[in-house]
Amino acid sequence: MTRKTYQVIVRGKFAPLGDEQQAALLAKADEHDVFQAKFTEQGTVTYERSLLTFTFRCLVPANEEDKEAIVIGKAEALAAAAVSGLGADYRDLKSVSTDLDSIRIRRREH
Repeated sequence: MTRKTYQVIVRGKFAPLGDEQQAALLAKADEHDVFQAKFTEQGTVTYERSLLTFTFRCLVPANEEDKEAIVIGKAEALAAAAVSGLGADYRDLKSVSTDLDSIRIRRREH
């Protein structure tokens, strides 16, 4: 059985936040700056201090038979857990995935 790896970006909006949630997110904002973003199997959440939207980046290992919907479902479940772990709720998730095994690197000719 062939394994593949997908790179997935999940974008979403924070559900309305209470004052305590806002304060907690702002206290951790530097840890979730876009410059901290990495594609890992655990994933990383980034957001701006406006606290309107967030981005979750992750790697999802999959079997060759797994459809993109399954991969995106796994990524969105990870994103939901990560945002919940920050003490917030989410809405309007939109995702895009890339099969890393299908990327072709073109070498420039000199």
